[in-house]
Amino acid sequence: MQTKFIFVTGGVVSSLGKGITAASLGRLLKCRGLRVFNQKFDPYINVDPGTMNPYQHGEVFVTDDGAETDLDLGHYERFTDENLTQACNVTSGRVYKTVIERERRGEYLGATIQVIPHITNEIKRNILLISRQQDPPDVVITEIGGTVGDIESLPFMEAIRQMRSEVGFENSLYIHVTLVPFLSASGELKSKPTQNSVKELQGIGISPDILVCRCDHPLPEDLRSKIGLYCNLRPDRIFENRNARSIYEVPLLLHKEGLDNKVCELLSLPVGNCNLSEWETMVDRQLHPVKDVTIALVGKYVELHDAYLSIVEALTHGGIASQAEVHIRWIQSADVSAENVAEKLDGCDGVLVPGGFGTRGLEGKMVAVQYARENNIPFLGICLGMQMAVIEFARHVLHLSDADTTETNPHTNHPVITLMEGQDLENLGHTMRLGKYRCDLTPGTFSYRAYGKQTISERHRHRYEFNNDYRERFTKAGMVIAGVNPDRNLVEIVEIPEHPWFVAVQFHPELKSRPNRPHPLFRDFVAASIAHKETDRHADPAAEKQA
Repeated sequence: MQTKFIFVTGGVVSSLGKGITAASLGRLLKCRGLRVFNQKFDPYINVDPGTMNPYQHGEVFVTDDGAETDLDLGHYERFTDENLTQACNVTSGRVYKTVIERERRGEYLGATIQVIPHITNEIKRNILLISRQQDPPDVVITEIGGTVGDIESLPFMEAIRQMRSEVGFENSLYIHVTLVPFLSASGELKSKPTQNSVKELQGIGISPDILVCRCDHPLPEDLRSKIGLYCNLRPDRIFENRNARSIYEVPLLLHKEGLDNKVCELLSLPVGNCNLSEWETMVDRQLHPVKDVTIALVGKYVELHDAYLSIVEALTHGGIASQAEVHIRWIQSADVSAENVAEKLDGCDGVLVPGGFGTRGLEGKMVAVQYARENNIPFLGICLGMQMAVIEFARHVLHLSDADTTETNPHTNHPVITLMEGQDLENLGHTMRLGKYRCDLTPGTFSYRAYGKQTISERHRHRYEFNNDYRERFTKAGMVIAGVNPDRNLVEIVEIPEHPWFVAVQFHPELKSRPNRPHPLFRDFVAASIAHKETDRHADPAAEKQA
């Protein structure tokens, strides 16, 4: 079967949920037995989001092949359970960089380089790249970032307009996600923003085949007919996308609306049964928890929750496994001190210290690690969180008072965390240990029991490593090296076995967690936190009575 192409655009305002819509459609088509790949095209000029401030862009999602990509790729992977690649996230910066490099090499034979055809051809080449691989997917869903009318997204819009002529009407589909706001003053939904958005899209030569209307209230049939009349669409191509209780409920709601049926009909895809039973069970477990647990997330970007989006979702997945609701207490690490840490973490059943870069908030992270270690609170450290756990242990157990990382203190006498060989600090973009690396686990450890096997692979994004010169000192003092990369003899996981649950990892396990397949470390961390809460409750009769 020839690959089909679906293009998802957005109108009226940003943050409408194009990514969730594209991911949900991917899930629905996959549940019909189709192989689906999602792409995100971002109009910004950065080559990739790797050097962007998390407060501006949110988290950087890393793929197996080491691409630093937009956070929407995390949604795509979690919903479709496909491991995406570098080809699945393309920016304006990357497109222009490629075209300019080719021009410099003389590959255009002296031609004047223009947006049309050179930039648009490069965009189309990236769209088609996935369909030309050895095992092409049945469907490629390409989301165009930004909002219709943005000047920077015009080359992408022009490229997807041209795509229809090249692949054919029967192999392409345009889905436009738009807003139908409710005005409380008049007590009604308003269609004018959607009409204007579609008019803007038609003005650049694209007529949407399907509208997905974001709304807070049910979309009545007469309003669908009105939108269809003004947008040249039959009402059966206009779909309601109301606010859901969980993002994982969205595929179920869109299936109930019939979106996947209509997509299959318009693209002549097999219309077989859509088996959503596993997904329905997972959503039911999430929406009807029987327990709850509070996890402290001690980070430096907590004011923007999207900076830790995959971690939040992985905690949610861990909660689903125990049918528990996970409450996150967002704690700014720069505000944590030895004097207030007990107050900050009071009532928390687990402590998670995530990754990050720079010096701000490091001492606060270490104080939180020390409190969790000394008070037997389940702890999970990720990337920088693992490095802080190592430094904290060195200072307070090994009594190496100035132990530190050379990232922030190059003159320390005890560089327990140091720069690995071959790292480039002049060019920050794409110069870290990135992507999938193998890790061999030590039998009998928390991690070995969680994974249930000895060899795993996980995704990385960092420059600094555990200093092997200190490995023997740590192990003699009670810290177990629970995971090692055998190719370069790099420490990947450290644990404290006498602790109820203390695991710190150099990689980013959150990137591989799925709602229907929680990551083993997050699953066991949440379970350990629930057990800690239950133990505390039984130890405090007053708390048990109140509960």
